[in-house]
Amino acid sequence: MLDTDTVRRWIEEAQHLCVLTGAGMSAESGVPTFRDALTGLWARYDAAELATEQGFRAQPALVWDWYQSRREGVARAQPNAGHLAIARWQADHPGRLTLVTQNVDDLHQRAGSTGVLCLHGALFADRWLDACPRRARGEPACDPGSAEPGHPPRCRSCGNLVRPGVVWFGEDLPPDVLEAAERAAEACDLMLVVGTSGVVYPAAGLPAVARRCGARVVVVNPEPSGIDPLAHVVLRGTAAGLLPVLLR
Repeated sequence: MLDTDTVRRWIEEAQHLCVLTGAGMSAESGVPTFRDALTGLWARYDAAELATEQGFRAQPALVWDWYQSRREGVARAQPNAGHLAIARWQADHPGRLTLVTQNVDDLHQRAGSTGVLCLHGALFADRWLDACPRRARGEPACDPGSAEPGHPPRCRSCGNLVRPGVVWFGEDLPPDVLEAAERAAEACDLMLVVGTSGVVYPAAGLPAVARRCGARVVVVNPEPSGIDPLAHVVLRGTAAGLLPVLLR
């Protein structure tokens, strides 16, 4: 039976390692999934109210407060041993690892990983709700960081609202980030799929792309996932428990 020693050898041999991480990775740092965070004051709301453009336009102050509360909670979390293992391996093997994540927290970056491809955006980033009118005139767009403080902040000149820089339900992933992730999946020798359920597309389709292009696929997850059937190896365990062993 293939085990961690075999996977470690595959990692050592890989010229290009692609790592895809999901919510299970952050859960070990105490970051609840979106739906798990709908507790207490927020239990009476659903995703359509808090994670869609329509919900934000209808109740901007409510949605802004929700994401501010999430930011405060995530800011208290710390990268776990799995985040640190990935960052160390990347630093020790320049140019050989591409990290793709479905997570919107900055735990990978805080652990030291660079060039992280954030498929679902970034919780701590802000962007304009609507296209900046200055850009339509061929001028540089206004910086959301310069918006008038408010609830949520607004542009001083046109009143455009600032929104969280995450991908909401019904929105497309950032095309440049998705394209880079697809290129990494096509080019890798080995893909590690860590802590993802494998049911949210298009991210869940990346392991199939990697395997179709000849890469080995290894799943690291304590629970069954949608990626398991196409994996060469499935390792039952957590990111914090297994990645330091695999990437040491």
